[in-house]
Amino acid sequence: MQRRAELLDWSTGVPGGDALKRVVEALAAGELVALPTETVYGIAARADHAAALERLAALKGRDRSKPLTWHVGRTEALEALPQLSAMARRLAAKYWPGPLTLVLPGTARGVERAACAGWTGVRRPAHPACEALLCAAPFPVVATSANESGRAPLVSCSEIVARFGDELAFALDGGAPKLGEASVVLKIGPGTFEVLRAGIVDEAALRATAGLGLAFVCTGNTCRSPMAEGIARTLLSQRLRVEPSALAKFGFSVQSMGVFASPGDAASTHAVATMREQGIDIAAHRASAAIPEQVARLDRVYAMTRAHLEALGMLLPPGKASHCELLDPTGRDIADPVGGTRADYERTAAQIRRAIEARATDWV
Repeated sequence: MQRRAELLDWSTGVPGGDALKRVVEALAAGELVALPTETVYGIAARADHAAALERLAALKGRDRSKPLTWHVGRTEALEALPQLSAMARRLAAKYWPGPLTLVLPGTARGVERAACAGWTGVRRPAHPACEALLCAAPFPVVATSANESGRAPLVSCSEIVARFGDELAFALDGGAPKLGEASVVLKIGPGTFEVLRAGIVDEAALRATAGLGLAFVCTGNTCRSPMAEGIARTLLSQRLRVEPSALAKFGFSVQSMGVFASPGDAASTHAVATMREQGIDIAAHRASAAIPEQVARLDRVYAMTRAHLEALGMLLPPGKASHCELLDPTGRDIADPVGGTRADYERTAAQIRRAIEARATDWV
């Protein structure tokens, strides 16, 4: 005799009593559960239960090699990934809970079976019933849209029970999905920024959130800040595994300016030579002045000295300079090599590089 899924009405909130416990216990035992999200209904399984994943693939009529999406109830769950980037953290902070699936490099313990070629899809749905279940489960949960492979997702719990009820332990009715369309899927990691499925979140907005607008500020924008710009651009390209010209693909922009710059001045001869020895070409650099409107639009502005930081504070309206700070995280000024020897420039460049390497952990 075939069973039918037990339908639970969670449209007005997660019920009290033992209902939540029973659903968690069913998932723990390898059963399948239909659950609501703000986009479409999904069918969930325990991520580390091989038999449950096989049943889920069979129910969908899909190739078992296709990845499933790890669903989390808390953003902090992302920290289980071994290669979590600052870019992924920024995206999750802005769009979660919400209709964005991030496909990230690496995999977390217990989610290995859901990964594909070293990448894991992760999502935090914005539905209270789904969140309650995911937070209550002491094991990772994966899910896929409630539909047969190649067909449109089902948008009501009654439709899901009618179609898949014999294969489910529970169907959680959370009401009609608010959005009614699948989440945006973004694959992001070294060398990769690709929208695999477009949707309600615009690609330009995703880039702007993932990347940063960076600037480096000194006095005349002819030695320290141009060297910092060149070093930062090179370091970012190395960590993202792209050419410096492709940084915008990840939402990054890098520039430099001076608080007392004469626009159009070339970079100093020693600065150009010092950078050339490191494989960085700043010969085409021309100085630009720090313009209040431009500085205000940036995400991070790094001053070479306290005097430059104070000048930025005076340049901007009160309370609008919180994104400006000293480049050296230890609080030291970057030495000014102007008028000095080539060795002075090399020492300053080394100090700049150390500071940028320390700062870059918060960039990518």
